[in-house]
Amino acid sequence: MGLVSLFVASSMPVLKVLLVTAVGSFLALDHVNILSEDARKHINTVVFYVFNPALIIGNLAKTITYDSMVKLWFMPVNVFLTFLIGSLLGWLVNLVTRPPPHLRGLVIGCCAAGNLGNILIIIVPAVCKEKGSPFGDPSVCSTYGMAYASLSLALGAIFLWVYVYNIVRISLEANCIDMDGSAVSDSTSKTSSLKPESVTEPLLLPKDYNTTEDSIDSLPYTIFDGKTQGFAEKLKQNIVKISRKLNLKRLFAPSTNGAIVGFIVGLVPLLRNSLIGDEAPLRVIEDSTTMIGNAAVPVLTLIIGANLLKGLRASGVQKSMVIGIIVARYIALPLIGTLVVKTAVRLNLVHADPLYQFVLLLQFAVPPAMNMGTITQLFGKGESECSVIMLWTYVCATISLTLWSTFFMWIVG
Repeated sequence: MGLVSLFVASSMPVLKVLLVTAVGSFLALDHVNILSEDARKHINTVVFYVFNPALIIGNLAKTITYDSMVKLWFMPVNVFLTFLIGSLLGWLVNLVTRPPPHLRGLVIGCCAAGNLGNILIIIVPAVCKEKGSPFGDPSVCSTYGMAYASLSLALGAIFLWVYVYNIVRISLEANCIDMDGSAVSDSTSKTSSLKPESVTEPLLLPKDYNTTEDSIDSLPYTIFDGKTQGFAEKLKQNIVKISRKLNLKRLFAPSTNGAIVGFIVGLVPLLRNSLIGDEAPLRVIEDSTTMIGNAAVPVLTLIIGANLLKGLRASGVQKSMVIGIIVARYIALPLIGTLVVKTAVRLNLVHADPLYQFVLLLQFAVPPAMNMGTITQLFGKGESECSVIMLWTYVCATISLTLWSTFFMWIVG
């Protein structure tokens, strides 16, 4: 198949995404104010808790079987490699550009965490429907493509909240400790610079100061009751500490739970025969789930466009930092990812399905995860910088995704 036809097949989905994103940005303008900040929060909540889980359940339940599980084992490894290699590239970006300390975790997160779900859910089915696509029958391609993208979405969410969330948290906590230490040292230096004559507070307590029982009670003290803490209680406290550090509530997000339900329905024969198929007695449940999930793609695209508008209103972000992230995500990471996937294919670690290989390759070329903005909002730092990074990386993604998609379809076809 010629490169021109592949370029057209890969550019049409990106153009569709760009047009719908532009509509979302237009609806978020101040004089239009349909997708206002409050409206985006409410719609995003519906997408997060309803549309995404329904989309994942519907697609995984249809396609996941024991045979497909054996074939898909490399995808978790591939997602892990995208985060690992992206983290190393982010460390290099920090080393070269030297951003402010509180943004170093954000830089590593933007290089490591790609939009492994929403972008794939939008692009892969659109590529399948194009005439120049090398992936065969459009309906079969769309079904399996959505299953691959749904699994990618669930895996990306797990790695994002287990790894990237804690990278950003540790970076911000270390910066806060440094700031507190510098504040203490400043106050100490100011105190030491005072002249003895300027210190008027007496060193001894006044004679009329009485250490009454009330004053003694107001002081902190420890009571030992002779009881020792049991092993079970210590274990419980450690589990609570670990769950707070890892943010297990975010880890088991609705999309992750939807993936678990989709796997259970697909792998348990009784549930699969009852819910999946034209002859299934409870097929109305699966049809309703699919109908709800179909709303996820257009709504997600509109929200992405509306959120990117915030980047136009922010300023004062280090340009070299943004350029470094763009180079890492759109040049270095896809090149390394191509070597990784092609090596896995040659070693027979990945089965000979062009669509599956295309999704694995595309995981290295997607823009940063939109949830990076959510993470910065949780900590209340780096929000404006993150919005600028999202704006320019997604603007560049319109060109980058087209070129890399063309290249990927050429090497797998």
